[in-house]
This record gives sequence, structure tokens and C-alpha cells, in this order.
Amino acid sequence: MPNADLHSAKAGKNDEFYTQLVDIEREMGAYIAHDPDVFRGKTVLLPCDDPEWSNFTRYFLLNFTRLGLKRLISTAKTADKGKILSISRDDVTSDRLEDSVWQYMVGNGDFRSNEVTQLRDEADIVITNPPFSLFRDFLSWTTATDKQFSIIGNMNAITYKEVFPLIKNNQMWLGQSIHSGDREFRVPETYPLDAAGWRVDQDGNKYLRVKGVRWFTNIDHDRRHQTLPLMTMADNLRYSKHQSLKDAGCYYKYDRYDALEVPFTDAIPSDYAGVMGVPISFLDRYNPVQFEIVGCSYDYGRPAGWDADVKMAGTINGVYVYKRLLIRHTSMPNDKTGMSCPIV
Repeated sequence: MPNADLHSAKAGKNDEFYTQLVDIEREMGAYIAHDPDVFRGKTVLLPCDDPEWSNFTRYFLLNFTRLGLKRLISTAKTADKGKILSISRDDVTSDRLEDSVWQYMVGNGDFRSNEVTQLRDEADIVITNPPFSLFRDFLSWTTATDKQFSIIGNMNAITYKEVFPLIKNNQMWLGQSIHSGDREFRVPETYPLDAAGWRVDQDGNKYLRVKGVRWFTNIDHDRRHQTLPLMTMADNLRYSKHQSLKDAGCYYKYDRYDALEVPFTDAIPSDYAGVMGVPISFLDRYNPVQFEIVGCSYDYGRPAGWDADVKMAGTINGVYVYKRLLIRHTSMPNDKTGMSCPIV
């Protein structure tokens, strides 16, 4: 079987994938590298993180003083009474914050409860790996107020109607540290190891490698400001590392929408001024100064002129193309268009 993916976990309600400390360190480190004071004086809420063992809780406890936090709140849902750990700057008397004592909540600790929602309203930043089956609900809950956030989800969430408008309007983007491949998560003892890419460590903890993982955030980082290097249309057709593009010898347009199909992010031509359809993985390299997102090929994001009969994708010579983001350059030096190259 293929490696585990978040869609399968969501369908099976196997939501408890526990994030590795190293992945948290890398992503938080990217925010800090961009702004060393990003967490200073802030209240951080971890609303899906058991204070007894969560690596999110561990990271912020270990780095509480270094980051200059004002307060850290970690909560977890249980069948009865939820768990909460709340540490403020005035509570810090030693470096042994990992030994801090958690308490029981009044309710069960569900992030949607009034109790946790009040904590959200008190926080400045929300960070966690929410249950996969509740990603839409969690994002809506998080963005209901003007908070900074960083949460883990599947990159196919880009196509959700609750997600795409935020990305299109530059209210949310992908994080810096995960932009390809898969990531390893610890799973509960009862989780079936029936997929490839699993292991059990010396303590009996189970781990799975999960495909398509991304951080969704509105916290700035350096990668978001890096210009994507591009070749002209002619150079792509001649020098691209993608043999299928060279073999085609041309770029295609969609049958029923005036946009150029670009099957690979690194094949975006530097000299085409019109709308282009690109893979959703383009967002890993998206620079809002370099590109504008004008729409997508799914039902709720299609721009004016997109054929209403095409539900989820465009067609080229009658063949469906997988979900695409529709983008264009924000500026085109010397009004280049690339029209001297083959376009079918």
C-alpha cells in the first residue's frame, strides 16, 4: 500500500497524528528567522495539544524564556474533563518548565467549546496540528477572530471553499519548512500499521510517514519573499528538465478558457502575460509580489468565463487536467507575451 495520507485518516476518523518535535522546531525557526520578535510578549494557544506529551507544548515550554512569551496555554480534549496547562511570564521561576503541572478543565476541552473559545479570544497566536477530519471547522474557528496562526493540514485543503479564498486574498499561505515529500508522525498504539512507511521505535511507539503535509499560516517567513527563477517559454521548451514538455514542443491552452496550461511550477514561462493554470504545489513557491492568483479550476473559485459545465478541472483536447490554480505575473517587463513560441 502507499504511504499514509491525511485524506485516508480523515475518512477513517483516525485523527491522532502526533507531530514530531523536529518539524515544529523547523517551522517555528522559520518565523523567528524572519522576525526574531515574532513570539515576544505574545500569548500562544495550543488548543489540540495534550500538556502531558504534546511536542507543541514541549517546544514552547522549553523555549518560553528565549522566545519572550507572555503566556502559554495548552489544552486537550478528553471523554470527560479536558486538560489545560497555562503558564504566564510571572510563573517562570526556573528552566524546568517541562515539569509544569496541568489541570482539568470544566468541560471536555473540545476546541469548539465556550471554554476553549474564550482562551482563543485571549490569545495572540494559535498553533497546533488539529484533527484531520475537523480541519475545515478548526480553520473557520481560528479565523473567526484576527489571530496569527500556524496549523498542519493536507495540501489538498487548498481546494476547500473555506481555504482557497484566504489564500487568494493573501490572508493565509503555506509555511516554509515543508514543501515536498512526506513527514513522519507518531500514531496511537491502536492505529493499524497497514501502509508502507511505518516503524516502531525501541519504546514501542508507532510512526507513519504521511504524504501531502503542509503548514497553513498567516505568520510571515523568508521563503514567501523569494523570487521564483524562471526561463522564457522558448527556453523551457528547449532546456526543461521535464521530458514531456520538451517532447510536446509547445504549450497548450484549455479548450474552454483562455489560459495556458503549465504542468510544472518550474516551467512557468517568464514571458507570458496571460492567465496560466499551474499545479496546486505552486503555492510552495508563491511570491505575492511576483504573481497574482486570479482563481482556480474548482467550482467556487472559477473566474468569469470558465465553462460552468467543467466542474473541477479544465480540458485540453477533451482530456481533463487535474485541479489547477490560475495565476498571472504581476508585471511583465517590456510587455513580453511569449506568443512567438508554439501555443496550441
